[in-house]
Amino acid sequence: MKKMFTLCMFSLAFGLFAQEEETEEKKSFSFSGSIDAYYRANLTAPNDEDAIAPGSSFANLPGFSLGMANIIASYEGEKIGFVADLVFGPRGTDAIFASPMYSATGNIVNQLYAYWNVNESVTLTFGNFNTFLGYEVISPVANFNYSTSYLFSYGPFSHTGLKADFALSDDLSLMVGVFNDTDLTEFNPTGDYAAGAQLGYKDQYLNLLYDPSFFEIDFTGGFNLSDEFFLGINAAYLSLEDDAGGFMGAALYPQYTVSDTSAIGLRVEYFAEDENFGAIGSGVADTSVIAATLTGSFTIEDDLIIKPEIRLDSASDDAFIDNDLAATKSLGSFLIAAVYKF
Repeated sequence: MKKMFTLCMFSLAFGLFAQEEETEEKKSFSFSGSIDAYYRANLTAPNDEDAIAPGSSFANLPGFSLGMANIIASYEGEKIGFVADLVFGPRGTDAIFASPMYSATGNIVNQLYAYWNVNESVTLTFGNFNTFLGYEVISPVANFNYSTSYLFSYGPFSHTGLKADFALSDDLSLMVGVFNDTDLTEFNPTGDYAAGAQLGYKDQYLNLLYDPSFFEIDFTGGFNLSDEFFLGINAAYLSLEDDAGGFMGAALYPQYTVSDTSAIGLRVEYFAEDENFGAIGSGVADTSVIAATLTGSFTIEDDLIIKPEIRLDSASDDAFIDNDLAATKSLGSFLIAAVYKF
């Protein structure tokens, strides 16, 4: 009888342990992120107090410069989870440019959201999350090129609201959402709301965003042309209300994997703005720019990535200066960045 009782107690304890272990497997807390720094120098313009850079490159500081520290805490349960994504440093400040709106620390919150997997096909997300438009993102870890494109840096960067993701099949997905005015991340001071949608098919995405002040349509995708060769694509068009201007552009991202630890990639972009919409910097309406960025990527011990980069920007109007401080249409620059992910 004692043996039977002991055996039953052992079985019960083992069952509880197995159940607890299974529960622990379904719930996980993780801590991740990155840090980055870089050195940047102009090839055709001054590198002193008159130093300039493409106004939207997210790598626009001269000499040895800081990127950002990105710290992400996340919890993933079987049905629910959250992400708290914090940024510190110049790159983060550029991305969270509209904050703080209320709290003194609003400018360090890159993302802050909770989600609920309603079932295998539907996920609801509530809070502040990075935009679904565009090819590039804020974190340098997920971008091949270190400096960013004009298409990316004209935004939007983030949305605060509610979105629903639907997995319609293995290849087809749909997202719909309602948000505060674009990039107003801490609260809604206007009383207006934006609506967004994304249709995805085999990693090709058509994105729509209707904001009270503008409408934007965006395509983002890419294709593996071989085991080593990948081609990314981004194209977008934005129109402000009352014909107040806007922009359009397209970028190609051919990338070639040389080995397990090295690759090379090129971004070729055409970007044009109506009126005097943004950050090309010419001060002239209807300016366009062609930018070519060649980047190498070398991974050391899995976590440290070294990225040397040469960038050439050529505008239709005088948007830069040369070494004699004379206005010019072109700018050449070089940088080398170190990105550590954890």
